[in-house]
Amino acid sequence: MNNKPVSIVPVILAGGMGTRLWPLSREHYPKQLMPVMGGEHSLLQLTAMRLSGLQATARPIVVCNEEHRFMVAAHLQLDNLRPAAILLEPVGRNTAPAAAIAALEAAKDGSDPLLLVMPSDHIIRNTEAFCAAVETGRRLACEGHIVTFGIKPDRAATGYGYIKMGAAVASDSPEATAGEGVYRIEEFVEKPDLPTAGHYLAAGTYLWNSGIFMFKSSVYLEELGRSSPEMLEACAQAYSKAGRDLDFLRLDVESFASCPSDSIDYAVMEGTSKGAVVPVDVGWCDVGSWSALRDIRDKDSAGNALIGDVVIEDVRNCYLHSTNRLISALGIENQVVVETADAILVAAIDRVQDIKSLVNKLKAENREEVITHRKAYRPWGHYECVDTGDRFQVKRITVNPGASLSLQLHYHRAEHWVVVKGTARITTGDKVFFLSEDQKIQTGSYLGEDDIKRLDDNYGRS
Repeated sequence: MNNKPVSIVPVILAGGMGTRLWPLSREHYPKQLMPVMGGEHSLLQLTAMRLSGLQATARPIVVCNEEHRFMVAAHLQLDNLRPAAILLEPVGRNTAPAAAIAALEAAKDGSDPLLLVMPSDHIIRNTEAFCAAVETGRRLACEGHIVTFGIKPDRAATGYGYIKMGAAVASDSPEATAGEGVYRIEEFVEKPDLPTAGHYLAAGTYLWNSGIFMFKSSVYLEELGRSSPEMLEACAQAYSKAGRDLDFLRLDVESFASCPSDSIDYAVMEGTSKGAVVPVDVGWCDVGSWSALRDIRDKDSAGNALIGDVVIEDVRNCYLHSTNRLISALGIENQVVVETADAILVAAIDRVQDIKSLVNKLKAENREEVITHRKAYRPWGHYECVDTGDRFQVKRITVNPGASLSLQLHYHRAEHWVVVKGTARITTGDKVFFLSEDQKIQTGSYLGEDDIKRLDDNYGRS
């Protein structure tokens, strides 16, 4: 008998904006690209590294926003993290369309692979237990179930959706124990109030909804077509008209923009008879708010999580995060204070779920702080605005070794450069030369980043 496990194609969903972690997370630099645990690896990298413990696993498919494509690719350049494909969403349409596009890509060779769909912004401390849970769900997924992984709750949390477990699911395999730790899904439940969450915890039959799924490509597409045929049609059109660009697959803009926006839970799981859930205890956190991040960070004896240059006195149960300047706090409780170079957030810790509405207000005012940091990332490195005023702007530019800016011209400004470290190879017109010293101060009537006409670019940007 062949006991070789069916190969898994991991699908990493990296298209979120992470607005509830503003001001650290921005539209152009979302939370999945940040090392929120304090180490050197981003959440996206940790998600990809987690796959090394799984048996028979193919290279992952990554779905991300087009705006983040170069940063995502750069984060996955680590050893053994190179994806099989990076699928670019021109607009966000939630997880159900993203999974559909990945299913179409995974099955493009005519196969019917098993997909493990994972958000890129979760923390899982116990990787060994996670891999064991995937092995538990693998057989049921191969038999046609759509398997999700429910987190065993350790408190009455109001920030998560819940799954109510039903009867045990029996496997068709004679080698499997009946149920084998997999249960039918009785219902999905929205985020509850505190008394209801307490009831769920006491009942012992409710799990937190992790948003991690496993299914065969054909099964997911079939169920999506049954419950949301217009979504499947839009995804199929966007995929069939997609173009390959370097390491990326660019979905057709018009087709994908016409796609309904919905989650896998709503679009498929709530209406399918094939749903099953594996209860797991893997040290999971979805890092969906500052309070969640405080819960998983090391804390002092007064319950404070302190990151960066922070000095406190008589402070309790706070999350204080400095990235550039000193934060000093006296006599406060249950507060979140996050400092960046261009914005500071102060919020009651029981209100952090509402930060999205604050971000929407800032966005309505066209505040640049919602979009990007002072340090802006590009495929060749990054730049940071040091000073700006009437008709001038000063930037600090860091170019990765061997990388280059596009060959470009500007209509409204002149540029002066100073090379403070390393050597720069410069092209101006038909002249090529090397510089070790010059000056870079932008002057002119308009200093916006859209005053660029690219003549040649190594990264395929228009």
